[in-house]
Amino acid sequence: MSLLDAFLSSAAAIRAHALRSVLTMLGIVIGVAAVIAMVAVGNGARERVNAQIQALGANLIIIIPGNVTAGGARLGTGNAATLTDADAIALKNEVPAIEASAPIVRGSVQVIAGGVNWATSAIGVDLGYFIAREWAVVQGREFTEEEARRGGQVALVGQTVARELFQGGEAIGAQIRVKNVPFEIIGIMASKGQNMWGSDQDDVILLPLQTARQRVVGTSRAKNRSVSQIMVKIREGEDISIAEEEMKKLLRQRHRLEDGRDDDFSIRNLAEIQATREESARTMAMLLLSVAFVSLVVGGIGIMNIMLVSVTERTKEIGLRMAVGARPRDVMGQFLIEAILIALIGGAIGIAIGVAVAVISADIAGWPLVIDPAVAIAAFAFSGLVGIVSGFYPAFRAARLDPVEALRTA
Repeated sequence: MSLLDAFLSSAAAIRAHALRSVLTMLGIVIGVAAVIAMVAVGNGARERVNAQIQALGANLIIIIPGNVTAGGARLGTGNAATLTDADAIALKNEVPAIEASAPIVRGSVQVIAGGVNWATSAIGVDLGYFIAREWAVVQGREFTEEEARRGGQVALVGQTVARELFQGGEAIGAQIRVKNVPFEIIGIMASKGQNMWGSDQDDVILLPLQTARQRVVGTSRAKNRSVSQIMVKIREGEDISIAEEEMKKLLRQRHRLEDGRDDDFSIRNLAEIQATREESARTMAMLLLSVAFVSLVVGGIGIMNIMLVSVTERTKEIGLRMAVGARPRDVMGQFLIEAILIALIGGAIGIAIGVAVAVISADIAGWPLVIDPAVAIAAFAFSGLVGIVSGFYPAFRAARLDPVEALRTA
């Protein structure tokens, strides 16, 4: 029997028991679909996290005040005024690995433009902020050094604020009021989208640091020149962990913290946050892939079971074939091809379902669709391997049947 004849005979046997064949394929279908979908979802989520990290700024470290004890009560991170402008300047001047150090203050405000108002965040920044965040102005201009130094009443707005306040109208040059303080919009920032915590980065107004601290955010920060946080950009090629240790040592020295005392600040390395999230995603992916592997094994057992049943049902057919000259290897090849064909058809259906699930998931979650063709090929090939392994014993058993006994039994 030629290979083509064996293939056609196997296809005819599968068609003859279509429903049984489909049910046999289910384990393979579920396993392959799970592999394709989970890998695609994992890759898409990782791309989303990477994009959010890049949107915050490359090689960015955020220093937050807090972690001090006052009056016997321990204040949490961000609740104490322990960072100042001077700390930011010292970091930039004394840590060689730092490219930019940007002190910022922030607060929630109500912005009024004509008869429209919008609740947003106001952030007071200096010129180093634009370098640290790698954030460009797409319309208008940035603050000048003079405006930043003397506290000019000018503002830059994010895309969301511009859209909500002006509804597609011209924003550059428009007058707005923030806590009854008038500002002129001199620029619109490029879109950043959501950050890794789900906040809209474009829903923001950027003001000169001195203006924001003295007239918008509050006088408490103006008195001691404290800041909400310091954003630090590390130069490309520098070791972030070493730079982080140098910053920690410098800040402890400046804040006169004795050995054994806790830091009164918190350093957040976004690269570490990214690595932690990716590790969590890998762990979840491995768990789901384990479930998919179990499904493939169960599918293989199902194929073996059905093929053994098929051998029993077709004993007379096997006896007749061997009586008219079919060799044991011909019989074995036919049943093996049938098992492989069932597995490969199940694998193909699983790939189609897995891609569909990945597309739907990416659309619902709003992250990139990343389907790796190599994973699809590997899953399809593995389903064929399952067919070979699960079909070998039934095929071997069919090939060993004695024609006379097969005909007598039938």
